[in-house]
Amino acid sequence: MQILSHLKTVNRHRYLVCKYCFRLGLYRQGLIHDLSKYSPQEFWVGAKYYQGDRSPNDAERREKGYSAAWLHHKGRNKHHLEYWTDYGCHGEGIVGVEMPVKYVAEMFCDRLAASRVYRGGQFTDADPWKFFQHSKTHTILNPKTADLLESMMVTLRDQGEDAAFDFIRRRVLGK
Repeated sequence: MQILSHLKTVNRHRYLVCKYCFRLGLYRQGLIHDLSKYSPQEFWVGAKYYQGDRSPNDAERREKGYSAAWLHHKGRNKHHLEYWTDYGCHGEGIVGVEMPVKYVAEMFCDRLAASRVYRGGQFTDADPWKFFQHSKTHTILNPKTADLLESMMVTLRDQGEDAAFDFIRRRVLGK
């Protein structure tokens, strides 16, 4: 078990998300971000499957065929697109529900922080966008939410962090 390494990773990630949320005026979201990662259902799995360069949930999923920690996490954290799925109104099965913009902004902060933590010194402003591009083919995300998140990440990729935060603060959150 990699208890201390996992704790350091979770703390570093939460610190960065908090810092980024504060830049956007999302103080409460920054403070409560990912607190469920300290719950026994998530923390001990993270320590057991710790990898350092990606989510421990991937390793749990490969071993068991599912990740109990992820199922717990996504149901408690509104910044995850998986929280915002429901049955469609017209019998079309499970669909992505449009996310409130404050949670899309937090999701941006979460993805930026995760990319920084997992990529370390090799991080570039394009990393969150690249990860999003890879995941678009196998996630259920409302089209408006997807477009909004992608516009944030493209701004980060093409214009840098300051421009991305300015774009989100002014044009997305209206602050």
